[in-house]
Amino acid sequence: MIRVVLPLHLRTLSKVDGEVQLDIGGLVTTNTILDALEARYPMLRGTIRDHETRARRPRVRFFAVEEDVTHDSPDARLPEAIATGAAPFLIIGAIAGG
Repeated sequence: MIRVVLPLHLRTLSKVDGEVQLDIGGLVTTNTILDALEARYPMLRGTIRDHETRARRPRVRFFAVEEDVTHDSPDARLPEAIATGAAPFLIIGAIAGG
């Protein structure tokens, strides 16, 4: 069971409280997580990735086991702690400014 933490605005849009739990068979990657998330919550399509290109939207970041994996290949295997559900996969809205 994969655990996913969404930012508040996406939790509100998808009408979920807390973490989302997803079953993913096979290789666990950013793309497989996002595919499963968008299949279960179709209202999220286009919010995290572009509809056409499936490229990550600007200012959206991904974290796995306290590491920023945003710029890693979306098809790269994620750490075992994510695949086993020991740690959540975080989708964060980046904040600009300073």
